[in-house]
Amino acid sequence: MTSPVIATLADLVSIDSVNPAFGGPGEGGVADYVDGRLRAAGIESRRTKVLPGRDNVVGIVPGRDRSRQVVLEAHMDVVSIAGMTIAPFDPAIAGGRIYGRGSCDTKAGLAGMLHAVIDVHRSGVVPPCDIWLAAVIDEEYLFRGVTRLCDDLPPTVPGSQPRAAIVAEPTEMRVVVATKGVVRWEIVFHGRAAHSSKPQLGINAISHAAAFIGEVDAMHASLASRRHPLLGPATGNVGLIGGGVQVNFVPDRCALQIDRRLLPGERTADVLATYQAILDRMAADDPTVRAEIVPPFLVDEALETPADTRAMTLASEVARDLGLDAEPVGVPYGSDASKLSRHGLDCIVFGPGSIDQAHGAVEYVDISQVERAAEFYREFSRRYE
Repeated sequence: MTSPVIATLADLVSIDSVNPAFGGPGEGGVADYVDGRLRAAGIESRRTKVLPGRDNVVGIVPGRDRSRQVVLEAHMDVVSIAGMTIAPFDPAIAGGRIYGRGSCDTKAGLAGMLHAVIDVHRSGVVPPCDIWLAAVIDEEYLFRGVTRLCDDLPPTVPGSQPRAAIVAEPTEMRVVVATKGVVRWEIVFHGRAAHSSKPQLGINAISHAAAFIGEVDAMHASLASRRHPLLGPATGNVGLIGGGVQVNFVPDRCALQIDRRLLPGERTADVLATYQAILDRMAADDPTVRAEIVPPFLVDEALETPADTRAMTLASEVARDLGLDAEPVGVPYGSDASKLSRHGLDCIVFGPGSIDQAHGAVEYVDISQVERAAEFYREFSRRYE
C-alpha cells in the first residue's frame, strides 16, 4: 500500500515542471499543488511572483519565537527530459523505487518537507520557532527563486538566537555541511580573418584558444595539490568552445566557457586572476594573442557550516536517532543552501536519493529514503531551539 508521502511524490512527479530555460512550462503546476495542500491543511500559504507565471510558495507554521525561522527549502523546477528512457511524468513504482523526472531531484525532498510541516501543524504542539516550507523556482538555472526567498525572509533580530535552513537535495540521507561553489564565464579570443590559402595573412583565434586550453588543463590538474577535508580539491573544466565561420577562413574569433568549482575561502576575483595571468603570459610571448575575460554569468560561493552550530549538531542527533549515518560530509555540487547561508541562516543540505540518479536517463529514488526523510525534516523542525 502506498504511503501518503509517496502518493504526494507521485502527484508531484506527474506535473511537468521543466525549467523554461530547458524548454519546459515552468513550476506553475507544482506551485498550485503545494499551495492547495497547505491551504487544505489549514496552514498559512504565501505566493510570491518571482517571474511571470512562476511563483515561490511559502507555508508558515507559527512557533513560540516568531522572530526566528527554520526554513525547509526545496526547488520545484526540474531539468530537461531529453534523453530519458522512461516516461518522465508517469510515475512508476517498482522494486521499492519510484521513477520519473524530478523523483530524485528534488520532488522527493519537497514531498517529505510538505508532509513534515503538515504533521507538525496537525500535532497541535507549537514548535520552538516558526517553520517555513519554501517551495522555490529556478534552482536548476539561475537561482532566482532562492534569491527572492532571501529578500522575503525577515531580517535577523540583533542579539537573537540563530536561524536554520535545511535544503532538500539528493544526499543519500547524509548530513551535508559543505558544498563547493562555482563560477562560470566566457573568454573570447580575437584574431584576424584571411583566406585559408594564405593563412600567414591572418591570426588564428582557434589556435590561440587551443594553446590556452593546454595551459589551463595543466593548471586545473595542479588544483589537486590543495584539498578541503570534506570537499577534496577545487576543479575546473573547459565545457564549451566555438569559433570560425567556414573551413576555408582563418577564424577571427573563438569563444570558450569555463566552469570552476570553488572551495570555501576562494574568491571569484582571485580565481579569475589566475586565468588572466595565463593570457598575459601568452600575450607577452606572442603579441598577436588578444583575448578578453567576459564578466561571469554565474557566481555561487561555497558553503561551509561551522561544526559548533545548533543546526549541525541537531541534524547529526536526528540522523543518529533515526539510525542514519550522523557524520557530516561535503559534496562537490552546489545548491540553494549557499544563498541562504549568506543571508545569515545556518544551513544543512539533506535529502533522499543519490546525485548519480539526478538528471539521469532513468531517474528514481528509493521509497524508504523518502519516508525517512520526512521523519528527519519533521523531527529537526520540531526540536530546533
